[in-house]
Amino acid sequence: MATLATSPSILADSLRATGAEVLTDEESLNFYAHDIYDRGADLAAVVRPKDKHQLAAAVKAATDAGHPVAPRGGGMSYTGGYTQEQAGAVLFDLASMNRVLEVDDVSMTVTVEAGCTWAALKERLSHHHLRTPMWGTLSGLKASIGGGMSQNGIFWGTGRYGSAVQSCTALEVVLADGTLINTGKKHTRPYGPDLTGMFLGDTGALGIKATVTLKLIPEADCHAYGSFAFDDAKSWFAASSAIERQGIATECFGFDPYLNAIRMKRDSLTSDAKQLVGMMKKQGGVLKALKEGAKVVAAGRDFLKDANFSMHVLAEGRIQAAADADIEIARDIVKRYGGREVENTIPKIIRANPFGPLNSILGPDGERWAPIHGLVSHGQSPACFAAFEKLFADHAEEMERLGVHYGTLIAAVGGAGMVIEPCLYWPDASNPVINDTIEAGHLKKLPKHEANAEAWALTQKLKKAIVDIFYNHDAAHFQIGRTYRYRDSLHPRADALLKAAKAELDPQNLMNPGSLGL
Repeated sequence: MATLATSPSILADSLRATGAEVLTDEESLNFYAHDIYDRGADLAAVVRPKDKHQLAAAVKAATDAGHPVAPRGGGMSYTGGYTQEQAGAVLFDLASMNRVLEVDDVSMTVTVEAGCTWAALKERLSHHHLRTPMWGTLSGLKASIGGGMSQNGIFWGTGRYGSAVQSCTALEVVLADGTLINTGKKHTRPYGPDLTGMFLGDTGALGIKATVTLKLIPEADCHAYGSFAFDDAKSWFAASSAIERQGIATECFGFDPYLNAIRMKRDSLTSDAKQLVGMMKKQGGVLKALKEGAKVVAAGRDFLKDANFSMHVLAEGRIQAAADADIEIARDIVKRYGGREVENTIPKIIRANPFGPLNSILGPDGERWAPIHGLVSHGQSPACFAAFEKLFADHAEEMERLGVHYGTLIAAVGGAGMVIEPCLYWPDASNPVINDTIEAGHLKKLPKHEANAEAWALTQKLKKAIVDIFYNHDAAHFQIGRTYRYRDSLHPRADALLKAAKAELDPQNLMNPGSLGL
């Protein structure tokens, strides 16, 4: 890495000469040094470009001066995706590059600037009755599409269409020297070796996404929902895997008993009913909306009180009979594995407000939150989950003493297996990114915690152990950042190829150094 020889004022002047907004005040630099989980090293400056040309020029200005650069999308990383290990980097906040540039409803592609959020894109495409196949993460109110391409991600549409990057056809990427390249054809991927794929899931280690082109599909007209309960993890996983293999669900996800309890504690019946009424008005008219709202209130918060493990399935189709038929198949699968049907409030509520406020990045009692996930094959997922249960049992006494607890989410990924996501909760001080993300009214209601070094240390130890368990069960990961053991999983020749690509694209190692393990 080049030696930092440029004075702060000269650096700021050269960055501002590109026309981009540049932040150098102490409060801004401290804010942007954080992600959801931790704080990185001190930053030299934050740049907020308004278009790809300002982005390219400012990257060149920073790296010409010897400063590392890193991209920040919506700031929702919890794996060190953009936080730095050494001081002096220039962070690029792409939030102002948020335009939908082109909706091509003939060739069925959409091109956006990398800072556009999943929520904003969904709103724009709704006017065309179109959407992308995978159409957003649960954090899509703030999470950006460029971030989704760098870090990958799942949720909406994932059960049928896979992860975020599988919807991408082409990118424009700024390299470490400021070169702006186009990786492929908008209407198809790949054309020759998959150069677009090289920059997908790279955690911003190879370049900064400027624009993204995604495939489009018609929006579904009809929807159906099912919720189910299981008494043991083995049947829970078996049924979820069987549903994914059938290809009947656009989303199939579930909670272990601990996350069930956290969710029931967190949610508001009034909010649930309002969201559901709004969705049902669009899907089935006022009368249906009022009936569904009344069902939510009648079901209350107790309909999962006897469920050890819950599963929630969403299906869609061109006609209602098709969506209903898919849920009927799910019912048959669940019965085969000993599950039972329960009130389907949860999938309806989540679908009613797919990009809701991100208040869950603190626990219901103001605890800190850290999800750690892995994408595990169907064959490995039950054993992997059992290893987590043993880990938490082995540390139960220490966790109870320090107020550390957990809950686990699973989600089916079309054609790829199951995501398992243990979420750790612990009493500790919040940080500026969390406080900025949560709704002010909600944040005000939560208990405040002081810094808790002992609980933080245990959380760090558990997180590392979880990562190692995933590695031992051959897991893949989204949001690799600086957390997961990606390079450990590579054959030596594959690792050499990765390092060679990094050296060609970023010979001074100034593009998000340390990310992806490079």
